[in-house]
Amino acid sequence: MNEAAHHKDPTGDRFGMWLFLFTELLLFGGLFILYSVYLARYPEEFVRGGEELNLVFGTVNTVILLTSSLAVAMSVTALQRGKIRLTLWLLASTIASALIFLVNKYFEWSAKIHHGIYPNSPELTARSSGENLFFGLYYLTTGLHGLHVLLGGALLTWVFFLVRKGKVNPDDFVTLENAGLYWHLVDLVWIFVFPLYYLIL
Repeated sequence: MNEAAHHKDPTGDRFGMWLFLFTELLLFGGLFILYSVYLARYPEEFVRGGEELNLVFGTVNTVILLTSSLAVAMSVTALQRGKIRLTLWLLASTIASALIFLVNKYFEWSAKIHHGIYPNSPELTARSSGENLFFGLYYLTTGLHGLHVLLGGALLTWVFFLVRKGKVNPDDFVTLENAGLYWHLVDLVWIFVFPLYYLIL
């Protein structure tokens, strides 16, 4: 009975995470399809909207997420090799990257809101329907992505402490592996968000 209570199924855990990630891809995939439909209908308005976004913030956040994705992948390898201290350092750097990303997004959104560009604002409602749709989708997509960054950072923080306590270790690392997969999803979604909104021509 005691053995059954402590039985772990790494394969089942991995499958469950992949299934969850699939549902997340459906969510963001739906948003990207919606974006494509409206882009085809309002190409000029979407280009004008994209030109108002801060390319520096978008580029910096892209570099941050790509670097953090590499760090979390390296943390799994480090743990498998028994390098606990390096694993913790890599996880800490990923968590810090999540915080920096969110701070950058806060300043980017604040600047837009300060200039009156937010859903249903007088400034935005005075513009064309296409620009309204662009910024509506921008806030919806980046806001939802930001929430996933926050959740991913919290998940990695939890795993960080599990590694410190030895509950996640070289012999049982599937929890870290799954947390890393979730973080890779966050990175993958942003790789689509960045060109669609910031590099639109």
